[in-house]
Amino acid sequence: QVQLVESGGGLVQAGGSLRLSCVASGTTFSTNSMGWYRRAPGKQREWVATISSSGITNYNYSVKGRFTISRDNGKNTVDLQMNSLRPEDTAVYYCSDLSSPTSWGQGTRVTVSS
Repeated sequence: QVQLVESGGGLVQAGGSLRLSCVASGTTFSTNSMGWYRRAPGKQREWVATISSSGITNYNYSVKGRFTISRDNGKNTVDLQMNSLRPEDTAVYYCSDLSSPTSWGQGTRVTVSS
């Protein structure tokens, strides 16, 4: 059973930075694509970024150039470096193992004040 534990959220002013981290277990991490998603208040969950097993990345247009997804296969972790944060980035952020798309962690809350 895939388990995902996110951390690193918090309150930050607009223009600031945060680094989110996710630890995965119960999965063949190094062979799987991993992703970050978010759910803003009153909205549906949306895709943020994906990183393949070989390190190829893709980003939602709304975060491209500001966020960077990375992974450490030795530690089974996937990180999301978020720079130039905006109030509209406020959301609960979740990581996902794309081989097990119904498995979700508890998420980590990011609040960006204006």
